[in-house]
Amino acid sequence: MTMKYLLVIVVVWLAFIIWRNNRRREVEQRPAPPPAAGKTLGAPQAMVRCAHCGLHLPATDALPGKDDKVYCSAAHRQADQ
Repeated sequence: MTMKYLLVIVVVWLAFIIWRNNRRREVEQRPAPPPAAGKTLGAPQAMVRCAHCGLHLPATDALPGKDDKVYCSAAHRQADQ
């Protein structure tokens, strides 16, 4: 009776080893996924500070004012004038 259990354990162990080796080969042969297109970062942007509230924002989003001042919104530009 003990021999039956030993035989079952050996067969299960061999099946597991074969399955693991086959799985390892599949993973090694699988091509690497292409890089995601939406994950690229843009170039760094220059940051400026709003003359009214001190908020830092990209220079492309800032609104120009008098005396080379920049603002984060039209309301802050009007409030500072």
